Amino acid sequence: MVELCIVSLVLVSGGRSYVRFYLINFSHISPLWDLRNRKRVECTLRVGDEILPQVEEFKYLGVLFTSEGRMEREIDRRIGAASAVMRTLHGSVVVKRELSRKAKLSIYQSIFVPALTYGHELWVMTERTRSRVQAAEMSFLRRVAGLSLRDRVRSSVIREELGVDPLLLRVERSQMRWLGHLVRMPPGRLPGEVFRARPTGRRPRGRPRTRWRDYVSRLAWERLGIPQEELAEVAGEREVWASLLRLLPPRPDPG
Repeated sequence: MVELCIVSLVLVSGGRSYVRFYLINFSHISPLWDLRNRKRVECTLRVGDEILPQVEEFKYLGVLFTSEGRMEREIDRRIGAASAVMRTLHGSVVVKRELSRKAKLSIYQSIFVPALTYGHELWVMTERTRSRVQAAEMSFLRRVAGLSLRDRVRSSVIREELGVDPLLLRVERSQMRWLGHLVRMPPGRLPGEVFRARPTGRRPRGRPRTRWRDYVSRLAWERLGIPQEELAEVAGEREVWASLLRLLPPRPDPG
């Protein structure tokens, strides 16, 4: 924000003296509007006698974590990995006439889908990421069905013809299944403790970032009609929760 303002001043001002004048005044009014230049927070993390380096991002068990705590880049990476799989298999598998649909779908389920959805249980999905995941899924399935976008066949029709469930349905079922595991986890289990933890302090100004707990609670309300205040009780019943997830319907095709 601050850098953008400075660049704009340089472009529209009459010279350095004008920039200096604006910056002096900006330094006085910026605290009133909370327009501070947010600096990187330095912290020291020790494991035994070793100090771990502070980085903007790192990979752990194949998943990309960023200093901002967002999952968009990881989801983009998964889509890119799945696209690379499809490019590799395109001529030899996906459009090969001699290969049966059953064989192609077996490769789709065993190679393409895991590459696309690895670590999806903890994704925070937006309309943009849902659309991109579905686009990657249908890019493969349309070719298996011998179709293209120009044929204007709805995604639901193609999936029904091929006998496959929507990938987003699988993702959302897995996310809510993991929610059930976390709710039922006994005290002392680290994933459950992290899920139930409530960080102290104030959140930054502006639109609050969606936490996974909030996202999956909203997902349960939108898809199952379970309000947040009843979610822990319902998800705590293993058989009830499993039956609800089995009955979860697919989302309607967009448009």
